[in-house]
Amino acid sequence: MERKTKVNAQDGKQDLTITREFDLPVELLFKAHAEPEIIEQVMTNPYTTAKLLKFEAKKHGSYQLESSDAQGKVVFSANGTIHEFKPNKKIIRTFEMENTPFGVQLEVYEFEALSDNSSKLNMHVIYESAAQRDEVLKLPFAQGISMAHDRLQEIVSKLK
Repeated sequence: MERKTKVNAQDGKQDLTITREFDLPVELLFKAHAEPEIIEQVMTNPYTTAKLLKFEAKKHGSYQLESSDAQGKVVFSANGTIHEFKPNKKIIRTFEMENTPFGVQLEVYEFEALSDNSSKLNMHVIYESAAQRDEVLKLPFAQGISMAHDRLQEIVSKLK
């Protein structure tokens, strides 16, 4: 099955772009990135449960997320600072996976209305180096983001 989420990573660059069209109005697509309850649902999967420990949806805000397995053991944690927060338009934030060799990355999310009932998410992710980006791409990165976007579409469609 073809992935609807597209990851474009040019050789030798320290950034990548991710694009995905959704059958959602831009307001609902943005809401999925701005409301803790929806973010937690999207980040939860059959193996882990996600919890936002902190989420300040505003300029100069910050967030902290962790995922735990069925026994309650934390298996993933991340944090960052929100640098820009324009409803239905743009979010700029940092993202740092804790307890990994990967450094902080800068993420620019742009939300684009395609019609009354469809929208597009354009993400630009900038890493500290091309080597760091390439290490992230060795992980099941594209598969994971595509699965999260599929869950986002399914969960938020029910809010229409």
